Amino acid sequence: MKKIAILVIALLIGGVTFSQKMLTREGEIKFDATVPGALDEVIGNNKTVSSIFDKTTGKLVVQGMVKSFKFKSPLMEEHFNENYMESDKFPKTSFDGKVLGYEGKAGSYDAEGDLTIHGVTNKVKTKVTVGNDGAKVTIAGSFTIKLSDYKIDVPALAKKTLAETSKINFKLALENK
Repeated sequence: MKKIAILVIALLIGGVTFSQKMLTREGEIKFDATVPGALDEVIGNNKTVSSIFDKTTGKLVVQGMVKSFKFKSPLMEEHFNENYMESDKFPKTSFDGKVLGYEGKAGSYDAEGDLTIHGVTNKVKTKVTVGNDGAKVTIAGSFTIKLSDYKIDVPALAKKTLAETSKINFKLALENK
């Protein structure tokens, strides 16, 4: 009976030790909605993005708090939170999807899933680059969205500085935790 108990404990500890789930709380999302040729850049950066990646299934979940995006100008940050993203009403942005065909090797893959911004969810698909050194997995990529697809209105007065599309770049450095 003692041998069985020791074997069960060893298997449980082994399962925890060799977990296939990777985690970060320091991922980065950067978006750029600058109108080409405009004097002001509309660039927000969030370096406190949380993410979980399951290496066996390719499942990827990413979540960021809208108020964590930082801008060059405090006024731009205020407009972003109050007028465009309504961050009190929609405090989070998220991606729930999968890195397709991932089998533990570094390389280029397709990722697809549901992107939720401003309370609106749309399907997205993009190329990602996955790095894997054994202890860490990095996932990086970019895609472009139309703000109107997420019910984010660009007033006529802001169209000189705020583009109707936004390029989103992301980088996640995930570790076993």
